[in-house]
Amino acid sequence: MNDYGVVTEAGTVRFERVLPGPIERVWAYLTDSEKRGKWLASGPMELRVGGEVELRFRHAELSPQREPTPDRYKHYENGVTTHGRITRCDPPRLLSYTWADKPEDSEVTFELTPQGEGVLLVLTHRRLGDSAAMTDVASGWHTHLAILIDHLNGEVPRPFWSTHTRIEAEYERRFGAS
Repeated sequence: MNDYGVVTEAGTVRFERVLPGPIERVWAYLTDSEKRGKWLASGPMELRVGGEVELRFRHAELSPQREPTPDRYKHYENGVTTHGRITRCDPPRLLSYTWADKPEDSEVTFELTPQGEGVLLVLTHRRLGDSAAMTDVASGWHTHLAILIDHLNGEVPRPFWSTHTRIEAEYERRFGAS
């Protein structure tokens, strides 16, 4: 399994990870604000089609190892909040929501499938713009998923920004962003 996200069609990047189960535990890390806040972003989520999603990102707080925010991301230093709407919800196997509050915005989908003692997570982010947007989203998801895996394995989560910077350079190479 390739750790890097792959472009499956124009404007779409897909990731696959096998995570430690059970599926209900992984679902909780996707939907429970406190658990989701450890690896991605906290905030309320109404688990029904049409329900509101609020994601409050505080990247520097995802690891106990503190590090400075890179200059190009200083506008995220004190956190950033985004809103979306749930488009599909079938607990504990499927969750999709818009990545902002307008239907034409991008959409992220999480699909969970039991696989032995693990859980296959397929994350697909659709309706992304140009290669720069794809690079930004792919490097963010790659880093957030690595931190999720750290939590699920009971490990100290890696720092977000230094991990992101390293990963972003590889996605720039792969996707041709500058």
